Amino acid sequence: MKKLPVENDPRDGPRKPLSPAAKRALAEAAERRSRSGPASGRPKEVNGRDGPEPIRYGDWEKDGIISDF
Repeated sequence: MKKLPVENDPRDGPRKPLSPAAKRALAEAAERRSRSGPASGRPKEVNGRDGPEPIRYGDWEKDGIISDF
């Protein structure tokens, strides 16, 4: 789907310069993200099913056994 142009879009104009406090906050956030490492996503499920999440894919049955969440 193609986006239509928007008149008076505030993102098109010149931006205000960032304050020193905002620059420090952005630098601190970038440092925290780099120290934390890659996002692990969902926690490991104990005794759970293998493969994709069954709720998202409508897979309520495995080997003839129905799962009720």
